[in-house]
Amino acid sequence: MSPANIADLELFLQEMGRWNQIHNLTAIEGEEESVRLHLIDSIAVLPVLRRFLKAPSPRIADLGSGGGLPAIPIAIIQSDWRLSLIEAVRKKTAFLQHVRGKLKLNHIEVLSARVENVAVHQPGQFDAVISRAFTNLARFLELSLPFLKLDGLVFAMKGKRADEEMRDVCMDDWCLVADEPLRIPNLAVERRLLVLAPVRKSFLTF
Repeated sequence: MSPANIADLELFLQEMGRWNQIHNLTAIEGEEESVRLHLIDSIAVLPVLRRFLKAPSPRIADLGSGGGLPAIPIAIIQSDWRLSLIEAVRKKTAFLQHVRGKLKLNHIEVLSARVENVAVHQPGQFDAVISRAFTNLARFLELSLPFLKLDGLVFAMKGKRADEEMRDVCMDDWCLVADEPLRIPNLAVERRLLVLAPVRKSFLTF
C-alpha cells in the first residue's frame, strides 16, 4: 500500500469512529480492534479478488454494505475498480456518502435501497458480488444471482459456520470455485472466502 492508501484508511476509521458515537454504525470500538476487524479483515480478500477478476476495471456490488465493509477499504486500494455499495438503512448510506466525498472515491456509488430493488434496475451488470455478514449463504446467493454477468462470481466472506451454510446451498445451481482461508494477524477466529459461480443451464430444443 502507498502512504496515501494508509492515510485514507486511517481517515476512514476516524470518520467511522466519529459517526459511530451518534449513529451506532458498528459494535466494534477501539483503534486496535477496528484496524484488525475492519481494515485487515476487508483487505485480506484482495489477493483472491485480484486472482479472479481479470477485467481492467471490474464492477463489484457490495450487498448490505453497512458501514462500508469490505467495499471502502477495497476502493481505497483499488482505485481502478468500480464499486456499488448497496445499503437500505439511511443513516448508514449517509455515512457512506460522507466518506465517498471526504476521500474523493469517485469510482464508487452509494445506493440507498433494498438489494432486491436495485437488482431489478441493474440486472446482469456486475463482474462480482461480495458481502460480509449480510445474511446466510443460501440467501446471499439468491440475492446475488440477478446482479451477475454471465461469467460473474460471488465472493462470500464467512467464518466457522461456512461448512454448515454450504449444506443449505443447492449445488445443482452453484459451483464452489474456491475456498480460501483468510489470515488475520492476532485473530484466532476462523475467516474464509468462498468463491462461487452460478451453474448456467443450457436447454437444447429439437
